[in-house]
Amino acid sequence: MAHEASVKLHTKVVTGKDLEIEVKTTSDGKLGTLLISKGNMEWLPKGKSVNKKRLSWVQFAELIEEQGKPIKAKKTIKVNK
Repeated sequence: MAHEASVKLHTKVVTGKDLEIEVKTTSDGKLGTLLISKGNMEWLPKGKSVNKKRLSWVQFAELIEEQGKPIKAKKTIKVNK
């Protein structure tokens, strides 16, 4: 299943507004919207739901460590300018 994510940037730096990432699948359409802020992240499911799911950054780190699938990370190269 292919996925698509689009980002709406309200400012150059996330301050008072959340970073919004809309997540879709090519087959089923919109899954929901991920809202990222300085203090937490929230998931707003598709449809007319008014109930968001919230995780603090600490909770997110614990969840991804417990539930995330390990994959090999690509090495990044730092370039001095």
